[in-house]
Amino acid sequence: MDAVMDSLKAQLTQLRSKLDEVPILQKLEDQCSVPKEYISIGGALVVALAIVFGFSAGSICGVVGFLYPAAQSLRAIERKSSGGEVTQWLIYWVVYSFFSIIEVFVDFLLYWIPFYYAFKMAFLLWAMLPQTRGAKFLYDSFLKDFLKSKESFIDAALKDAKASAGNAASEAAAAAENVKKTIEQKKGE
Repeated sequence: MDAVMDSLKAQLTQLRSKLDEVPILQKLEDQCSVPKEYISIGGALVVALAIVFGFSAGSICGVVGFLYPAAQSLRAIERKSSGGEVTQWLIYWVVYSFFSIIEVFVDFLLYWIPFYYAFKMAFLLWAMLPQTRGAKFLYDSFLKDFLKSKESFIDAALKDAKASAGNAASEAAAAAENVKKTIEQKKGE
């Protein structure tokens, strides 16, 4: 039993040293008089339970799947990091976008999968964490060849979307101008 406790204390000490780099946790520790490693473990537990039991699980998955990768992407850009780090985050965003598009079309089926958001969170963490590089694995194994084979179709769809957006903007501007003229005529009467 002592060996287990010693191991647990060593892991908590290691976690504490990593958490020393997060100033907000130090402020929380000072205000609450609770060690920051316990605060972070408790927070992780609350988030995990919320995901497993479905309380705002979609929102939590969205935030986790977006915030950390966005912050890391900005850091990589600002540091003008080597191509590897920037490429890793670009690949993550391609995989995340592809996953999000698929999710929109099969949303009505996902409702029936128990613990879907727990699986989604595990997938997002696997895809984003630099230790696992899951997004790179998915991209290299499946998406790269698929997207290259559909490149001309994607380019044509983007061209059509750009033209449609331009037409819609022109029509909206014309409608706004007509409304403005109508209002000016009403004021003149």
